[in-house]
Amino acid sequence: MNNSINLPKKSQKFFFLLAILLIISQCLLLPIKGFCQKLADSKLEKIPVSLERDYALSALPPHLRKGATVYLLDPAKGYYIDKKGTNGFVCFISRMEWEWEEFRNDYTMPISFDLAGTKAIFPVYQAVAAMRASGKFTARQIRDIVIGRIKKGIYKAPSRPGISYMLEPVMRGYPGDPTNNKIMTMSMPHYMFYAPYMNNTDIGGDLDNGPFVSNPDNIVLGDRKGPYGYIIMPAGEVEAAKIVKDNSDLLKRLVAYKSYYKIKTMGM
Repeated sequence: MNNSINLPKKSQKFFFLLAILLIISQCLLLPIKGFCQKLADSKLEKIPVSLERDYALSALPPHLRKGATVYLLDPAKGYYIDKKGTNGFVCFISRMEWEWEEFRNDYTMPISFDLAGTKAIFPVYQAVAAMRASGKFTARQIRDIVIGRIKKGIYKAPSRPGISYMLEPVMRGYPGDPTNNKIMTMSMPHYMFYAPYMNNTDIGGDLDNGPFVSNPDNIVLGDRKGPYGYIIMPAGEVEAAKIVKDNSDLLKRLVAYKSYYKIKTMGM
């Protein structure tokens, strides 16, 4: 006895479309850090090249910009060299922090590293950008891969004390730790000194005025297990105001590109 049912072609087409709609609806209902986010949100918008270059360079003090290597981001591949430098410093715009395990298009943090940071920390940013660009990984998978490489010793803390400048007039990022995914536009030019495995109690840090320790890896890996911690020292009020004034043209270009870069007052 044949129990199969032969549906008319119109009915077959209807059920096919219904199945597609069900898949799409399930995708929309999945958590934001799941499969759908990989498909819909991993692709980054390319910042105009001249704006991206100048914004990245703003992380450095003026006397280091000419000799610095500038990396720009190809959303389809990852970071590439736009300008080869000679002084050992690199600068670029971070578009994702792996500890927060989420894809965003509006996260932009210009950052620079000296030679020690370039060797130890920048490769993590390069790998994260390349994985995101591939479209093959969720944000959580990227986080887990980085954690695995840290635990295996592939990614290590800087080999010596050093500095990372973040002197840009404005940035858009996470003001807290990886337990809070709130993002803000901030004007907080600051200096960062490598402080692997440290937490804020080690220096009695002042979170309001600085210096203080920022080590989001400790949240993800466990206290005093994060290799990429920093002692952060905000620029003084006079210096910060001068940075904003000197970069007024850059700020206008950023706001013209995306209105969320507009800052009304100093700080957050």
